[in-house]
Amino acid sequence: MAEVGRFAPSTTGPAHPGTLLAALLCWLDARSRGARLVLRLEDLDPVRSRPEWSGRMRRDLAWLGLDFDAVEEQHAAAAAHAEALDRLAAAGRLYPCACTRSELRARGELAPDGASRYPGTCRGRALPAAGWRSSPEPLRVRLEPGEVAPREESGLDLRQDPARAFGDPVVRRRDGAAAYHLASVVDDARAGVTRVVRGRDLAPSTALQVALRRLLGLSEPVYRHHLLLLEERGGKLAKLHGAVGLDALRAHYAAPALCGFLAHAAGLRPDPGPRTPAELLSGFRWADVGDADRVVRWAPPRLVLVGSPA
Repeated sequence: MAEVGRFAPSTTGPAHPGTLLAALLCWLDARSRGARLVLRLEDLDPVRSRPEWSGRMRRDLAWLGLDFDAVEEQHAAAAAHAEALDRLAAAGRLYPCACTRSELRARGELAPDGASRYPGTCRGRALPAAGWRSSPEPLRVRLEPGEVAPREESGLDLRQDPARAFGDPVVRRRDGAAAYHLASVVDDARAGVTRVVRGRDLAPSTALQVALRRLLGLSEPVYRHHLLLLEERGGKLAKLHGAVGLDALRAHYAAPALCGFLAHAAGLRPDPGPRTPAELLSGFRWADVGDADRVVRWAPPRLVLVGSPA
């Protein structure tokens, strides 16, 4: 069976160095293996996602020198998300939840990804007589207890009991959109994804996604989680925290120069000299990619690696 990879950025702002590093590693993994590579633009957030960000993301990745075999917009898969919810409802797994985020935060119980762990408060509630589509409340899925062991290549031990660690996850949000974890696993299955290469910040929820796959009878990919670029204060570089966007970077960097910096930060090159993704491809090995996260400072006109690997 042919391998299929995917890169799935959210379309809530411009690409930043962390986005570009994740895209580069995903591209190198797929192209070095002769795998098909899908770009999935995750645009389900009705508040933060905007159509112009989708177009900019595509242009930014192309500017760096990355190409894809297919491009998907997540909102276009709404029918597939609804079909998955139909299957979960038919299996008696869905229920509406009246708990607010503030109520859950007040309990002080955290899941492995830093979100509030759900204690099962509304687990005994039934769906409305007219079905899940008529519910004005978020919907959760009942998980069965038991350990899940995802297939992971980078050496992380991702074994976990998602029901104990997370509680029952939301699968449809209050605004009617499919929640992130459900949409992600359904879209991966639709695209035939066999490999998921992504940042280590997403590793804690991998077993939860595998548990959802098993409830839906979906195939399970192989995962590989890689290092992150961090801010000096410790969090990962992210649009939410105002990480420098590509527009500012392009004013000072040509694409090969920025690609060379990213390759150096990842451990693929001993120096940050200019390189294109195509030039990195022939010698690409995961064994050369560093395990430790790297701290990055934006000191115009340059990005600077701070200290030794974190």
